[in-house]
Amino acid sequence: MSCCGSSRHQVANPSGPTGASPPPRGRAVRPLEYVGATALTTLGPATGRIYRFTAPGARLSVDPRDWASLARLAQLRPV
Repeated sequence: MSCCGSSRHQVANPSGPTGASPPPRGRAVRPLEYVGATALTTLGPATGRIYRFTAPGARLSVDPRDWASLARLAQLRPV
């Protein structure tokens, strides 16, 4: 007989974009600066977090799990 408690726990604590966990302890959040022409919205591949750079020069702190992937975008540069 299986227990339904674990499935109830999963519903109460969703994972993914809406329930993205905080960065791991001991890992610094690093900023990226948008150098494009208008605005940029992108999805962090590891956390599912949405990053919205509203204008050229906008800086956002990026979760370390997403940082390497986002830093590869031509419109973003490390600060």
